[in-house]
Amino acid sequence: MRKPFIRPAALALLGGTSVSPFLAAAPLTLDEQVVTATRSEQPVRASLAATTVIDREEIERSQAQSVPDLLRKVPGVTLSNNGGPGKNTTLFMRGTESDHVLVLINGVKVGSVSAGLTAFQDLPVELIERIEVVRGPRSSLYGSEAIGGVIQIFTRKGGKEGAKPWFSAGYGTHDSYEGSAGVSGGDGKAWYSLGVSSQDTDGINAKKPERFDPTIYEPDSDGYRNNSGNLRAGYRFDNGLELDGTALRSQAHNDYDGIYDEWDTGRRVGFRSNSDVEQTVLGGRARYSPLEPWTVTLQVGRNDDKSKDYRDGAFDTRIDTRRDSAAWLNDFTLADGHVLTAGVDWQHEQVSSTKTFGRDSRLNRGWFAQYLGEHGRQDWQLSLRRDDNEQFGTHDTGNAAWGYALTDAVRFSLSYGTAFKAPSFNELYYPGYGNPDLDAETSESFEAGLAGQHDWGRWSINAYRTHVDDLIAYDSTLGLYGGPNNIGKARIDGLELVLGSQWLGWDWNANATFLDPQNRESGANSGNDLPRRAREVFNLDLDRRIGRFGIGATLHAEGRSYNDLANRERVAGYATVDLRGEYWLAEEWRLQAKVTNLLDADYETALDYNQPGQAVFFTVRYQAL
Repeated sequence: MRKPFIRPAALALLGGTSVSPFLAAAPLTLDEQVVTATRSEQPVRASLAATTVIDREEIERSQAQSVPDLLRKVPGVTLSNNGGPGKNTTLFMRGTESDHVLVLINGVKVGSVSAGLTAFQDLPVELIERIEVVRGPRSSLYGSEAIGGVIQIFTRKGGKEGAKPWFSAGYGTHDSYEGSAGVSGGDGKAWYSLGVSSQDTDGINAKKPERFDPTIYEPDSDGYRNNSGNLRAGYRFDNGLELDGTALRSQAHNDYDGIYDEWDTGRRVGFRSNSDVEQTVLGGRARYSPLEPWTVTLQVGRNDDKSKDYRDGAFDTRIDTRRDSAAWLNDFTLADGHVLTAGVDWQHEQVSSTKTFGRDSRLNRGWFAQYLGEHGRQDWQLSLRRDDNEQFGTHDTGNAAWGYALTDAVRFSLSYGTAFKAPSFNELYYPGYGNPDLDAETSESFEAGLAGQHDWGRWSINAYRTHVDDLIAYDSTLGLYGGPNNIGKARIDGLELVLGSQWLGWDWNANATFLDPQNRESGANSGNDLPRRAREVFNLDLDRRIGRFGIGATLHAEGRSYNDLANRERVAGYATVDLRGEYWLAEEWRLQAKVTNLLDADYETALDYNQPGQAVFFTVRYQAL
């Protein structure tokens, strides 16, 4: 029989997010189902991976206005933003590269095939039900990109009896407007959710003009707007067959300051820039158990990522990418506590652009198997995968994790995993820059965890080391202007501390990350910090419900980092404080207000790019019960 211990992943989950004021008096449950760590449903308490879950209650309680606002508080995560709302935002998980994180929406892989990145800033936070963040290598289950971890976003699903409408509307600093509306429901067998959201802001001046010639960097506000819609529906038949479909579309317009170097004159030229971006995610899933111990899942998906760039009002560049995918999964329950999973993945990527890429498509096939087992106080997760890419050949990856309950309240775990990342189309084929001879980046990671659950609260400690080989970095010796090459190596040591408790009527949730992200390539940069990775990150959330009132505060602090490989461009550390409050007019209605960057800290997450100062935002929400 499974012992009543709390695993490290569960503690990271519970400590990494705050309890909603509505739920503060309710006992925490560890039977919540998560799927990302193993690609099949399992209780949080059964996961051996370091996992954080952000649910809808947490999203609304935090009054987050974007997905990056939510992710910046996850242990092991740092973000780099190029100038405020809607601007390019890159995410670094456990010190790995920004393209070393696999991102899924309702099981469908997303992100630009050309750039190899996901536009987190364009994802509609009001249409999201929950986010699962799994830290550590997961290529043995998902293939390329899952070196630092996996982020899976689930859109609103519905399922309650009858139609339940909802909406929100808000206004704040920088002439910022937000609105969302939708309806969800079900009848026990069917479920559906339909929603739309819109966001519009004048924004801030993305660049710091005082450091540069104002004829190059215009001292103006760089605005942003986004319109999104989501539809998700499903049905469960009497024979157990379950069908689920999803469609998400996001359209964004972004203004920014552009610059390029004239190679023939050496002159820097500035121009007014803007871009239009569209993201579409389509997915379908069928799940059925032909025999009691056997469950089959078939899933198909498509992700389109389209962008058009304009220079001084004139069309400049178009890049459209598409990824089609399919998966066949089989879960076999061999005995109580023993599950074997076997699956096949198929993925086709292609690029269409006004630029002429040397190659515009590629195909990847993957096969994997996983075994989850337990005996007494021990349990384990073993997985192996082979990917066959028509360009890079085969890559084999694996993962092994073991946990042991030292007592009913304290648990120890160990894990080892390998992973890889295939080069993006830009790195391979972008005209005048790409290098078609690139190899895939590879990694191996070791991790140890200790966690506890007590009457006074919960805590966890996770320590890890990751080696990355064949890192793709800029090589000035290639071609006329240089280009990407497999010249990099990295060793990343990290420690994550998580603590959650209720004390003096307040919900306390804190986490700290200590990172040593060393560049290990030979040459002048050996031993330097990898760019844009803060060595120390600290998050603290405090929340309390007093009658109809809810109040809370967030402290986010980061140590210094560097903007370049040579570590000559230093980005100073900083700290921000946010305050929030809400008042329930009735169970269905509430008013919210927040002040971000209360102390008006002047800081950067990418050198020479501004971040918003003190700002105020008000929101009214309605949710039918």
